[in-house]
Amino acid sequence: MPQKRKILRGLISIEDLTKQEILLLLKNAKKMKHDQKPRSILKGKILASCFFEPSTRTRLSFEAAMIKLGGNVIGFSDPANTSLAKGESLEDTLKVIEGYADILIFRHPTDGSAKKIREVLHKPIINAGDGMSEHPSQTLTDLFSIQECQDSLEKIHIAMMGDLKHSRTIQSLSLACSLFNMHLYFVSSPSLSPNQPLLDTLKSKAASFSLHHDVEKILNKIDILYLTRLQKERFSEKEYPEVRPLISLQLLKKAKKNLKILHPLPRLEELPKEIDTSPYAYYFQQAENGLFVREALLAWILHA
Repeated sequence: MPQKRKILRGLISIEDLTKQEILLLLKNAKKMKHDQKPRSILKGKILASCFFEPSTRTRLSFEAAMIKLGGNVIGFSDPANTSLAKGESLEDTLKVIEGYADILIFRHPTDGSAKKIREVLHKPIINAGDGMSEHPSQTLTDLFSIQECQDSLEKIHIAMMGDLKHSRTIQSLSLACSLFNMHLYFVSSPSLSPNQPLLDTLKSKAASFSLHHDVEKILNKIDILYLTRLQKERFSEKEYPEVRPLISLQLLKKAKKNLKILHPLPRLEELPKEIDTSPYAYYFQQAENGLFVREALLAWILHA
């Protein structure tokens, strides 16, 4: 059973957690994965699933996690079906919903919206992605998957590749990697490189990182290749660049034998399906791991 801890008012940023707390959550998630018997530790608890942006993995894994722990789920995946369509404010909508639930899962397209909403609510809220800001439960899933396939989190060499400018998963994961003495290789075109505030924060934490334009030159150094899609919803039609596959089986012949490829999904052209059956692919296991991580997170926040 997950260990109890101090009261945590949800999870907005990965920086809400210490390194020790992250490791405890990952330990509990591992227990959840290897002992999948039905649990009733959240019996009587209700999760409100509030998604103002599309989601497959995050929404369904949180909902499945709550059900597996004996709890119940209410909510919506389309804000058009709420009173927001009648002009109600976001704050009023969520204040009402928290009266029906014990915890809220919240996704919204506006940067910083999760932090703003937490300030007006009394119930715990988990940030399931707010604009380009953060996605902390995805980062916990990523860390769990790295630990699982590399047997460690310390001093891993990880390349993050793709749309690094607009990706909230990159934002959260980069901050977490700095806790584990990982070296970060940011691989992108200049127009999609990480935003300067993130780089400044990593410098302030004395994190080890470097910027690159060609993954082939570092492929023999890395343990993890973390791919991200172009965030189409963050571009205008005029801005949207052409995309070509970023990797191939031919290119991966130059990789280390222990290399694993992660991707928060959904994928677009950056990750060819030919990679799926290769020994490097680990993104579908990563997606499944989200269930166990979110089970551990819900149990921990609700003090079970």
